[in-house]
Amino acid sequence: MKRTSPLALVGIAVAGAVIGWLLQVGLVAGGSPSLIPPATLYSVLFILAFGLLLLGRPVRRLVRGTARRRVDPFFAMRVLVLAKASSLTGALLVGAAAALVVWTVTRVTGVATPGFWPDVLTGVGALVLGVAGLIVESWCRIPPEDRAEQPGRSVETR
Repeated sequence: MKRTSPLALVGIAVAGAVIGWLLQVGLVAGGSPSLIPPATLYSVLFILAFGLLLLGRPVRRLVRGTARRRVDPFFAMRVLVLAKASSLTGALLVGAAAALVVWTVTRVTGVATPGFWPDVLTGVGALVLGVAGLIVESWCRIPPEDRAEQPGRSVETR
């Protein structure tokens, strides 16, 4: 699996910002109240980031050679996939939360609106989730093997 590209993360964040902005404009234009993220959203984002770091620890220990127990390869693969999905989801939600913050700040009441702090906390939670995903993804990276050091193999052998 390829590492997550920073360009892809930026593109997904921009897409999230566009989606968040259009959603907010559509809600307000339709006469509905503006979107305010619930406290459970940003709470769950922080909990997911912490849980992802806990799941990635055994894989990190295995890669570094300090593992006390064997790690199931399917577990390691699932942790890697979860890390990649978390980084992409975090980028999408950072963009959407940034659009909501900009929407809130550009209104007449600005920071005094009740949606400002939930928007900011959602953005921070999404950023923490995305960074945790990138960290765990780097933990799951296996260092390249030096084929010259393996007995019975030459450098040219594949």
